[in-house]
Amino acid sequence: MRSLVIKCTSGAEDPERCNQAFTVAAAGVAAGAQVSLWLTGEAAWFGVPGRAEEFHLELATPLAELRDLVLTGGTLTVCGQCAQRRGLVQADLLEGTRLAGAATFTEEALADTAQALVY
Repeated sequence: MRSLVIKCTSGAEDPERCNQAFTVAAAGVAAGAQVSLWLTGEAAWFGVPGRAEEFHLELATPLAELRDLVLTGGTLTVCGQCAQRRGLVQADLLEGTRLAGAATFTEEALADTAQALVY
């Protein structure tokens, strides 16, 4: 099975797109894929404790549940530059969440067995 690299580029300002990225990531974990979910732009806030719990989209699985599934079976990454722009450091993030940049994303996305998606 190919690995799945997903970049979420929106937060609460575009709830359906944001939720779709988390839903696909969680579905990938449930299917047994190696999943890497990247939080960029306003989505970076969902790497902070309590922020996903505040997100609500009617008829959607709660974002915090999807995030926790990814943390349990995949990798959750907050973009380093996006974090810096928001004044976030590693200590501000959920346990198990990492900070990384474009070089790491590019390496993951270009792997021979990877499928990359951007939402």
